[in-house]
Amino acid sequence: MDIASQAASKPGIAPGSDARAALDEAAAGIDADPQGALAVAEAVLATAPGLPPALFVAGQALRRLGKPDAALARLAAIGGGAKQPPMVLWELAQAASEAGRADAAIAALEALTRLQPGVASGWFLLAAELRKSGHEMDAWRADLSAVHAASRDPDLLQAAGAIHAGQLDDAEAMLQARAERLPDDPVGTRMLGEVYWRRGDMADALAFVERAVALAPGFDLARDFLVRLLMQVNRLPDALAHAEVLAQSPVANSGADLILASVLVRLGEQERARGIYERMLKAQPEQPLLWQNLGHVLKTLGEQDGAVAAYRAAVTHQPSMGEAWWSLANLKTVKLGGDDIARMEAALAELAGVEGREEDVFHLHFSLGKAYEDVGDAARAFVHYDKGNRLRRTLVRYDAEEFAAEVDAAASTFTAPFIAAMGEGSCPAEDPIFIVGLPRSGSTLVEQILSSHSAIEGTMELSEMMMIAARLQSRVDEGEFADFAAMVRSLGPAERLRLGEEYIERTRVHRKTDRPRFTDKMPNNWQHVGLIRLILPNAKIVDARRHPMSCCFSGWKQHFARGQTFTYDLGEIGRYYRDYMRLMAHYDAAAPGAVHRVIYERMVADQEGETRRLLDYLGLPFEESCLEFHRNTRAVRTASSEQVRRPIYTDAVEHWKAFASWLGPLEAALGDATTSYPDVPSALLS
Repeated sequence: MDIASQAASKPGIAPGSDARAALDEAAAGIDADPQGALAVAEAVLATAPGLPPALFVAGQALRRLGKPDAALARLAAIGGGAKQPPMVLWELAQAASEAGRADAAIAALEALTRLQPGVASGWFLLAAELRKSGHEMDAWRADLSAVHAASRDPDLLQAAGAIHAGQLDDAEAMLQARAERLPDDPVGTRMLGEVYWRRGDMADALAFVERAVALAPGFDLARDFLVRLLMQVNRLPDALAHAEVLAQSPVANSGADLILASVLVRLGEQERARGIYERMLKAQPEQPLLWQNLGHVLKTLGEQDGAVAAYRAAVTHQPSMGEAWWSLANLKTVKLGGDDIARMEAALAELAGVEGREEDVFHLHFSLGKAYEDVGDAARAFVHYDKGNRLRRTLVRYDAEEFAAEVDAAASTFTAPFIAAMGEGSCPAEDPIFIVGLPRSGSTLVEQILSSHSAIEGTMELSEMMMIAARLQSRVDEGEFADFAAMVRSLGPAERLRLGEEYIERTRVHRKTDRPRFTDKMPNNWQHVGLIRLILPNAKIVDARRHPMSCCFSGWKQHFARGQTFTYDLGEIGRYYRDYMRLMAHYDAAAPGAVHRVIYERMVADQEGETRRLLDYLGLPFEESCLEFHRNTRAVRTASSEQVRRPIYTDAVEHWKAFASWLGPLEAALGDATTSYPDVPSALLS
């Protein structure tokens, strides 16, 4: 016999043990049979009006039956106000919320959280009710209190331990089990996002973390994580929107200001970032990271004196801060002296054998290499460059054989017949000018010349094309296609159009003027010339090329903030250069005239002639301003930012020769590319 039948057979249940047993049974089955539970409660109330346990069960049942007003009346009849038991306050709050009585819900939840401050669910519901009532900052504080309470939850602590131990499957199982019980738990949801992020599954990671923020908009740690994820996938406008919300948190947090500044830098909003750093430094003038970040911004803006002062302030406050020393050394027009060398050598000695400071150590080695080079001690310079590169190489993943196979796949796919047969259907936009090649090949010079033209806006090294290419490659890696060629052949006109439009739309955020053309100076895009031709056939591609010994040595002694993992070994960078020459020669044969090559040595010898030829390729008239590129005040973020602020100079053309006796591995890897330059060795012509 079910609960309802039992209640019907006993129109009045007398108070006492029978009533308590009946109410307990009704409460246990209330989710499955709320109508039966209500009947039992009403039967008890018929003989014992006002009995609190019966009123409570009746209120629970009525709420589950979708009658929150009636539930609220029953629960209010229990009496006791703020001194009611927590379970009554919780039920009151939920009934009031469902009845649209935010004031009553807030009063109940405030009483509940005073009684049980360590229970996160009460705080989260209070935040939701406060938010509905327009009390945004109070809601934000309630969310933060909920997260603090959740930090002591044993289930979450166990899952966190599994995550940090790398036991991601165990953590996922724990969190999924919790999600079945508590599907709207913001903290567990965020932690599931972290599990997927650690696995490299960005789509699921973003979905879970975005949901956590939607469930609890005041969950600052989740929003901070979301900003970082959005930056990783280059959704910069979304990242900025969340970072600006985070910066308004009622809890003062310098981390929120730092991440907002980081997003602004990525978006090219250098002046806004500068304002944040300068404001923070007024409050924390001893913070070396703030000085370093301010130096980066000032360098990008072309304010070299300010950048130097900022970097020196950073190393004054933290003498072993390797990145700040390297940032100072990396100002190509700044020379470090004997005092600087002594301080860096002392910092290296201090860090000897200290675990976790590898980044400071390799930055200091690169910095000392530059310092000794500046004072003319090539032998010591090479020793430090070599040590810095060797240490950095242990920290990055790069497989020269694997990369060569990718080049082979691109060459065998984008053949002359394939390119000729592509047909209509791609994005017709003419906006982009891709400047490709190796780092330190003169590409920043080419970009600065072009951005000095009235029809061209210079942006920066944009990652959008590489992200599109990586996404397409993942379809091969995940088994959707047998190989790269099969995936490319599957791209019909509609998808090619969509991909081209995606690139144009995603790069729009970096365009600050109404100029019709813009540059994308990501050098690695030479790997994707075929894809560019496939989805943006009217885009222009400029290949900036420099003598292989000069280019590769310059890249090897340059530490890059991210990417360019092939540059930390002389043999590997030499192989990379040959792979680059090989694929570009293939495109020259498969699509003659599609790529325009700028030879660095020719540009510095005949700037006007090479500039005119470059503009002819782009279909643009010559403008004198292109010859005065050094007067262009645009922000420049690459390693050559200071060099392009002065007229063309020729002293870097054969700079590598001072180190020639140590560059045997590079020369061997380059082979006949060094003697045939600027022509391509016959062995690389397909």
